[in-house]
Amino acid sequence: MLKKLIKNMDYSLVVATVGLCIFGLVMIYSSSYWVAFNYGREADFFFNRQLIFVLGGFVIFCLSSIFPYKAYMKLTKLLITVTVFLLILVFVLGKVVNNAQSWISLGGFNLQPAEAAKIAIIIYLASILSKKQSYISDFNKAIAPPLVVVGFIAFLILMQPDFGSMLILVSIAACILVCAKIRFRHVAILSVSSAVLMIVFFMFVASDEQLSRFKGAYSPFEHQKEGYQLINSYVAISAGGMEGVGLGNGRTKYGYLPEGQTDFIIANVSEEFGFAGVLASITGLFYIVIRGFIIGLRCKDTFGRLLAFGVASMIGIQSFINLGAATGLLPVTGVPLPFLSYGGSSLLVIMFSMGILTNVSAFVNIKRNPVHEDALDKDKPLTPLHKNTVAAFPYQNKKKPAH
Repeated sequence: MLKKLIKNMDYSLVVATVGLCIFGLVMIYSSSYWVAFNYGREADFFFNRQLIFVLGGFVIFCLSSIFPYKAYMKLTKLLITVTVFLLILVFVLGKVVNNAQSWISLGGFNLQPAEAAKIAIIIYLASILSKKQSYISDFNKAIAPPLVVVGFIAFLILMQPDFGSMLILVSIAACILVCAKIRFRHVAILSVSSAVLMIVFFMFVASDEQLSRFKGAYSPFEHQKEGYQLINSYVAISAGGMEGVGLGNGRTKYGYLPEGQTDFIIANVSEEFGFAGVLASITGLFYIVIRGFIIGLRCKDTFGRLLAFGVASMIGIQSFINLGAATGLLPVTGVPLPFLSYGGSSLLVIMFSMGILTNVSAFVNIKRNPVHEDALDKDKPLTPLHKNTVAAFPYQNKKKPAH
């Protein structure tokens, strides 16, 4: 059965994932060696750390791509419990980075629980909503309970404060709810309620620093202190033009563009590789998102469908927010660009999510292709993986009627 899974995987997803990770490594080295010197480190300090994350992420990707996605339904409560525990632990043992207490230091590795919360919410909502399809139109029974869980986790992330991660998590939840085919009236009510809560937050709760990011995004030259990052992002993008100045020849990384290897890595891509480099990066991300939604549409199993939609929406939303911040379309929220930005927690979660998506695609392809009778020979012992496959798709156990 393992051979059948490997044979039916969507290898275009694998190619896109590996390609973006390799390009990300190249850009992290190019944009971070000056930062490493300033910290008294070797030039390849950030590159070496990211290389470890990429290799570890690829191992996680391989394991999750062959692990039957149906099994996650049994792990839902555990995932949510661990996520909530880590988010609470942040307030006790958390490390403050960029005015946010969002990290837990573990032996030289900084864990960001908000990143793990994204995939935990995807699995949780996909599981709980797939079980409630028979009464999905009943708001009180089907929608309200999971919304309480999502709201509580979003509140914990917002209190760190990490508005960017909270926004991504809530947006992912909204996409999954819509894809779960809840009533349009409920979508409208939730949309209006979210808009009202957002207005109340920025009017009465948001800090001066959070509000200043709007000044930096929409009037950076009038508020140069708040818009310093965006102004230098504009400089990098304009300097690159169509063809770029060449790999390693960018100048804004020399102390002008903060977070050039993380949140604003696309600005360095634009400066050194020009429009072609940006287009290649966006095309790779866009392909993964579109492919994820196609896999979801082809999946007849509700849980698998919502998982695929959730992973695709996570990558799409996170990419949109990052690119929007780098171009002044959105305020800066500290959201990394999937696959390309420096950062271990984000990359490991993304690779795990891609493994899940690849596994869903493999099972979809298996279902679309007839299974040989000898693969289901009852005289042969079934492996745990094979048992999960048969349980997920019982129709394969039925022999074709004789003609």
